[in-house]
Formats: sequence, C-alpha cells, structure tokens
Amino acid sequence: MNNKLIIGMPAGSLADPNRGGNLVILLKNAGFPTKGYDQGGPTSFPLHSFLVGWDGRPQEFGTQLSIGEIDLAIAGDDWILERTLELKTEYNQSCPLKRILSLGRGAVRLVIIFRPQSIPYEEWFANLLEKKLLVTMVAEMPYIALDWFQKKSKTLGFGDKFKDFSIQKFKTPPRIEQGIVIYETWGKTEAKVYQDSVDFGLEITQSGSAIRNYGLEIGEEVLRSESAIYVREDLKDYKEKYEIARMFLLNLYGAMHAERRVLLFFNAPVEAIDAITQYLKEKHLFADEPTINRGTNYAEFSVQLCLDDKETPLAKVRYELMLLGARSLETVPLESSIPGLEVINI
Repeated sequence: MNNKLIIGMPAGSLADPNRGGNLVILLKNAGFPTKGYDQGGPTSFPLHSFLVGWDGRPQEFGTQLSIGEIDLAIAGDDWILERTLELKTEYNQSCPLKRILSLGRGAVRLVIIFRPQSIPYEEWFANLLEKKLLVTMVAEMPYIALDWFQKKSKTLGFGDKFKDFSIQKFKTPPRIEQGIVIYETWGKTEAKVYQDSVDFGLEITQSGSAIRNYGLEIGEEVLRSESAIYVREDLKDYKEKYEIARMFLLNLYGAMHAERRVLLFFNAPVEAIDAITQYLKEKHLFADEPTINRGTNYAEFSVQLCLDDKETPLAKVRYELMLLGARSLETVPLESSIPGLEVINI
C-alpha cells in the first residue's frame, strides 16, 4: 500500500447515513462512493483502487497520523487535540499532522458544567480552589480538561497549589493527595456531576439539552469543534500519495462548496442580453464574466446562486430575471462546484 492513500474513516455518527451530516452522500457527490462504510466496514472505494479505507475511531486517528500508519483522516478537532495533548503530556512527544479542510459537519461545544450555585460561576470556582486541596472533575477528553484547568488555575493565582494531576478511570481511588484528579469517562458526564460525585465536569454538547435536563449549568466554553480533514505532516515527501490526496481533497471541497448552491439556466432574447448582463454584474452573480451561449435570436445564460444568501435570495433573483426578459428558467441542484485548484493547499 506504499503508493495508495490510506484514509482514516471514522466510525460513529458520521458513518450513519441518517446522522452526522451524511458523510456517505458527501463522498459520493465528490466522486468517491464507498462500499461497506455505512454497514460498519470494512470500507472500500470501488471506483478508486488507489484509495484504502481504514475504519477506526476518530479518537485514534491523531496518533495514527503522527506515526504514518494512515495518511489522511476524517476526525473532529476535539479528538485530534486530545491526542496531541496526551502525547505531549504523557510521552513528551509532538503529534505531527496538519488540518487541511473543514467539513462543516459535526459541530460540538466543550463546556464546563456544574451544579447550580447561589453565587456567580467565577466566584464559586475561585472559592472552590481556595478551600480544597484536591479538586475532582470528570471528562471524556481528560487531556483537554487538564490543559484548560492548568491555565484556569494559573490565571486565578492557584497554579502552584494544583500543579500535580492524575488522570484515571472513574471512580478509582485518587493517586494524589493534592492537585486535580480528572476521571476519564465513557459518557453520561452530566449524571456524575448531577450526583455530586465530582466537583464539576467537561461536557461535549451540541444543543445543551441534556445539561438542562439534569438541571446543571454551563460555566464557560472551553472549545468549539467540528469534523475536518487532517493529513500526516510529511505527506509531501510521498509524491504519489500527495497527488492522490490533492485530487481527493479538491473533489471533496467541490462537493461541500456545491451544498446549498443551485445553477440557473435560462434563455433571453438578444435585445435583453445587455440588461440581464448588467443586472448580473450589479448582483455579483458571476466571477470573471457571465456564462452566455449566444444564438441568432436568443442567448442561453447559466448562473450559480447560493440558496441562503440574504443579499440575493433565489426567489427574488428568478423574478427579477424574468422581468428583464428571461425565459424558460430552470433551477438545477449541484453535486459539485470547484472554484479553482487554489482552494486546496496541503
């Protein structure tokens, strides 16, 4: 597989065709239909023998990229950061990889949650660090939690007091007598904070509904994360893999860029061409120049529009074009739209 691009394919919500922004359809629209991915694997790319799917958890992809076991991975920013911090904290090693492309999917927030208090969060937190020698918290991403806590306690003037830490399974006996104990958990962080089992927690949330259901409060936001494409840092050293990666990323970008975009096709009599061209120019509805196929009596235009553009809403544009003389106007959804090769920079 030396000359093939090995792609980390994340198990979980992104593999579910009904969740996660539907990665299966995104890859199909990009020209890379998968086989087996939405069935739990093994994943293959039937049309492209030079692509190899490596099914795994996004929690693992950071370290796999850093050692070159995979070349490219689809993973959340949070899990990549978690592995990077773990390697730095536990092994004093870097995690060489690069973030290349946001997928605009899987957006989550990492927030500090705690039981409601009679005083503001910042005051309560400072009092907690003042009174206690050993602080406990729970998190699915303990190294992100540790990084946040060390910076927070230092800012509040308690850095020396809580310089010691222990990351361990919930709820094993604390290995330290003073500092911060972070219990690593596999979910239901809210329940552990709700039951007063720890002082506070780091929770992964989208809407915050589960936090509210438990009657808990959000103290502060630690991180915002979304799914993205990461590559091994030395990918350029492997010429064939590098070119395949550029091809893969360019087409993936095209599929994402086409989302919420449509193409308008319409005819116009020759006497309306100048007015329509001026309208398109004023509305910035073309890049270099409008696309026009001229005939003897009519011309055919094609115009790309974004569906959620409030400045040029689709319905209004269609109406105004018809007023200017457009005929036989058709709206066609796009599967791919690639502005240029420069959109990809590895």
